[in-house]
Amino acid sequence: MGGFSGDQSSLPAIDSGQTRLKELGYKQELKRDLSVFSNFAISFSIISVLTGITTTYNTGLRFGGTVTLVYGWFVAGAFTMCVGLSMAEICSSYPTSGGLYYWSAMLAGPRWAPLASWMTGWFNIVGQWAVTASVDFSLAQLIQVIVLLSTGGRNGGGYKGSDYVVIGIHGGILFIHALLNSLPISVLSFIGQLAALWNLLGVLVLMILIPLVSTETATTKFVFTNFNTDNGLGISSYAYIFVLGLLMSQYTITGYDASAHMTEETIDADKNGPRGIISAIGISILFGWGYILGISYAVTDIPYLLSETNNSGGYAIAEIFYLAFNNRFGSGTGGIICLGIVAVAVFFCGMSSVTSNSRMAYAFSRDGAMPMSPLWHKVNSREVPINAVWLSASISFCMALTSLGSIVAFQAMVSIATIGLYIAYAIPILLRVTLSRKTFVPGPFSLGRYGVVVGWVAVMWVTTISVFFSLPVAYPITAETLNYTPVAVAGLVAITLSYWLLSARRWFTGPVSNILS
Repeated sequence: MGGFSGDQSSLPAIDSGQTRLKELGYKQELKRDLSVFSNFAISFSIISVLTGITTTYNTGLRFGGTVTLVYGWFVAGAFTMCVGLSMAEICSSYPTSGGLYYWSAMLAGPRWAPLASWMTGWFNIVGQWAVTASVDFSLAQLIQVIVLLSTGGRNGGGYKGSDYVVIGIHGGILFIHALLNSLPISVLSFIGQLAALWNLLGVLVLMILIPLVSTETATTKFVFTNFNTDNGLGISSYAYIFVLGLLMSQYTITGYDASAHMTEETIDADKNGPRGIISAIGISILFGWGYILGISYAVTDIPYLLSETNNSGGYAIAEIFYLAFNNRFGSGTGGIICLGIVAVAVFFCGMSSVTSNSRMAYAFSRDGAMPMSPLWHKVNSREVPINAVWLSASISFCMALTSLGSIVAFQAMVSIATIGLYIAYAIPILLRVTLSRKTFVPGPFSLGRYGVVVGWVAVMWVTTISVFFSLPVAYPITAETLNYTPVAVAGLVAITLSYWLLSARRWFTGPVSNILS
């Protein structure tokens, strides 16, 4: 590449992302050390198909079975790519750690900027905290299942930890994640790259190994055409069942806004931030489908896999892994090791989630939007927003405490992770295709004349899934079966709007420059 040859040691390094950040009114405070692969790796390890698919596979299996899993993945994936492309275009123009809420302020115009920024920011950060809570809680549950199977399984006198044991494990995991995120970004970059490789190799190993080891495998016709209506929840409509089963796919392919939140630490972020978003989604779609396909070939008895009386206590993928090895070799140890591969991926996912959370909290508090803001945007000598790291871990732990009172309440909180985040994704895209349709100036990555069309598709998809995932998941509707998602989301809207009307509208002006003139 001739343009990069010769001795350039005497020339100052000009980073396009840093130049753009200064133009946007922010000084460089975080260490800009992430390559495009590191940026991609953080988003990819948060999406983590091993995490999302494994922990919510029961949902897809119950609502439609293999048909929903195999085809629903591409439906959700295709529309999610539209959301990602629109976000990438905006990220290219505004590469700051604030990400979505900063974009909303810029795209809403002076009159609406403070309110748009406020609502987007709170949906984004609460959604992120909920993601971290749900990921690390899922890891705690997975560890419990691994211990259960390692000590004999449910039917062999295995040890099943209480709710308090699970929440204790969850707290320990979050503590470790906060410690790791207190390290310099160069260390996190290395761990992030390791996480991405672990996810890629883990998927390849499991999608080949599980159907290969299984003594009983499903036919190709079963995998691609069998639609499970036996959900035991009083729902018989095929369309309704398919829609509910989409939650697995949509929950998995989320969190890629991390690439935007890491832009102030990414080299040439106006180019590499968008690349991180798009590549994380695209590669996740391909590898996720391979994982779904491989595992689904080992599915032969759906009611048994979902039954709480099996050795895994109804954890479908754990039972698939365990049975595959137990039936072949007379021991389920190999299956437990495979669950360990998944557990490591979930651990990396949670760690990257805390990284993304802390950068969002740092940026949001830098603009004065959070209580005690000066505390949360403090950066230590290693150029790490240390207080924001521990704040994010602490709030995620508190969110998971709801599981002790009611697992229904916890699931409603987790649903904010999907819908809350996607609403935060949709607000700046909606502003881009409406108020800023003619004034938006794209960065190096641009969708050109297709930007508005792709943006509208993205907004319509977020609206659609927000309705889908608010629907009842069982009939008749009782206090135990009610879907509390709309209640949780409406509660978040009510709290953030009330805070705005009663107080914040008097002092929050949106993103504030920290460059002294």
